[in-house]
Amino acid sequence: MKAEIFDFDGTLADTLPVCFVAFESVFRQFDNREVNSEEIKAMFGPSETGIIRENLNNNNNYDEAIELYYEIYRDRHENLVQNNEDINTLLRRLKANGYKLGIVTGKARRSLDISLDCLGLNEFFDVIITGDDVEFPKPHPEGIYKALEFLDVLPNEAVFLGDSDADILAGKKANVLTVGVQWLPNYQTAEFNVQPDEVYRSINDFISSFSKRLSGVKVD
Repeated sequence: MKAEIFDFDGTLADTLPVCFVAFESVFRQFDNREVNSEEIKAMFGPSETGIIRENLNNNNNYDEAIELYYEIYRDRHENLVQNNEDINTLLRRLKANGYKLGIVTGKARRSLDISLDCLGLNEFFDVIITGDDVEFPKPHPEGIYKALEFLDVLPNEAVFLGDSDADILAGKKANVLTVGVQWLPNYQTAEFNVQPDEVYRSINDFISSFSKRLSGVKVD
């Protein structure tokens, strides 16, 4: 393998809580309705801007609603999203061993930049594909295809890691190795309907498996 490509929300960072708070505030203020986390998860796919445009009933206030979302996302990020040292260790180890690293996320570039800056993750990635960079969101493989092309690696030389069925399906359509992760406190899929090639519930277990591969030990 030459490249490890990651989803972001629920995979590299426990950002789902701040996403939920920001979306709840937007729908409460502009639509006067309450939405819960499961209803918000069902909207996932497009970027946050796309989610608001597709789901807000009060279509006269799209721009204001979008600005409110990003304002809350930025202001609440520090309190609701914690830096995960295990993730940092994983990324450092992968980089030290010569892997190309990428992100393919449905998030908008604006919110992803906020998170990467707050969590100090900017230094790790060779390519970042956001929801703003594709016409078709996951489970379409467009984002993964773009990342592979930029990294100059073949599908059989790459791994895609994600926490949702859409992630795994996108990876399978792109013919890369798929890894389902449930290693952060909040993730999208408790039971994968689309079976990943591998599943990890612990970052340390993935690091251990990765280390065994490097040493030539077969991992079942």
